[in-house]
Amino acid sequence: MNQQNNQSSSYITLLTLVAALGGMLFGWDTAVISGTVSSLDAYFIAPLGLDEYESNSLLGTLVSSALIGCVIGGAIAGTLSQRFGRKKMLIVSAFLFFISALGSAFPEIGFYAIGSEASHQALPQFIFYRILGGVGVGMASMLSPLYIAEIAPANIRGRLVSYNQMAIVTGIIVVYFVNYLIASQGDDSWIQNVGWRYMFASEMIPAAIFFTLLFTVPESPRWHALKGHNKEAKQTLAKLHGSAEAEIEFNQIQQSFNHHASSKLFSFGMLVVVIGILLSMFQQLIGINAVLYYAPEIFKTMGSGTNAAMLQTIMVGAVNVVFTLVAIFTVDKYGRKPLMIFGALGMGTAMFALGFSFYNGSMGTGVLLAMLVYVACFSLSWGPVCWVLLSEIFPNKIRSMAMSIAVAAQWITNYIVSWSFPLMNNNSYLTEQFNHGFAYWIYGVMSLLAALFVWKLVPETKGKSLEEMENLWQKNDSALTVEQQKSIA
Repeated sequence: MNQQNNQSSSYITLLTLVAALGGMLFGWDTAVISGTVSSLDAYFIAPLGLDEYESNSLLGTLVSSALIGCVIGGAIAGTLSQRFGRKKMLIVSAFLFFISALGSAFPEIGFYAIGSEASHQALPQFIFYRILGGVGVGMASMLSPLYIAEIAPANIRGRLVSYNQMAIVTGIIVVYFVNYLIASQGDDSWIQNVGWRYMFASEMIPAAIFFTLLFTVPESPRWHALKGHNKEAKQTLAKLHGSAEAEIEFNQIQQSFNHHASSKLFSFGMLVVVIGILLSMFQQLIGINAVLYYAPEIFKTMGSGTNAAMLQTIMVGAVNVVFTLVAIFTVDKYGRKPLMIFGALGMGTAMFALGFSFYNGSMGTGVLLAMLVYVACFSLSWGPVCWVLLSEIFPNKIRSMAMSIAVAAQWITNYIVSWSFPLMNNNSYLTEQFNHGFAYWIYGVMSLLAALFVWKLVPETKGKSLEEMENLWQKNDSALTVEQQKSIA
């Protein structure tokens, strides 16, 4: 029996690692832009001769253009995965990753000669490929944790879903190294004309690996059960958990479907959907992707050169990885709520410190330390644990649809934050008044509000099966169940 359990555990872990490659590409695609911001500005925007506002606005649009695709991908992933399955849509996302990497590196293909003077006009094509990649990111950001949650045992589900965040931050730090190594091959002129292409092209390798490995994994057993493919569902569950456990779990899944026949979005009430949306929005309103996308530029604001800024950015990535590991080993022990509240309070403190450091012109190690504390607090809480909660809190019947809406809301908020950061950080008036500190104070306030939200409204989900989660939600939106009131209290 122990041998069978060990084999099942190893198999589940292997499937989790394959699915988590979607998270790695999510992180890779998210962070690759950080090493290219100044190059893209010089290559595509500077030749246009725009004024300050137009230039900053266009730069924000260019940097965050992938997020438009992320909104689309997140919004359609639920419906498509409900119809065609989680596995098939993950394969589609991997294909989109690959095409986007190729097209972002050489956006002028089919229009202008690569590297020619005319290729500077390929900004629309570049934005198109970034949006296309964003669709892949949006789909994978929802489907990878969803797939992992649907194959994982309840007692280790938090840890396994957190592997997806580990893969995200691994992709981020790997691409930071890749960007640094590429940037070190030439001077600023070479980076602005050639180096940025290699940075985007680097994603083709992990995208191809992800695409290939996805053909070796099974479809989600809960999707099979939802579609009435009972034989396939039982077979997959037997591989995942052993024959005895498979029969019990299959019966629980069937009971959850039979107990609540409706699959309408609000059939369990509005509260669960609203909580999911707010979790997603707060994860972005705290400012994490402004830090990740613009990290080298932030360090340049502190007075660092290009290479030093890249190295400091790698430090940010390393802290991200280390404290995500802390979350992986604590989320099933201490629960979701304590980590989320502690992390939000820590992020708020760090952001206020960062804002006052810039405001006072204290450009020493204190700024770097505040940023590292902020990233550490995010990485052990809102980074991995938010995805754990999103993959857990929604009932079986509405999980893919509700999670899709929550993820789309997350990417919309991400876009707003990423677009607005350069407008706040580079604005002449705000810089004169607050010396680049204004944006960080905004993120600090949002972090404190996030802590309050989790404390008051988010239920604890540690140790509950996905089927048991349905008992947390009233069948209508008029009141909370007794169990949920106790959980919130």
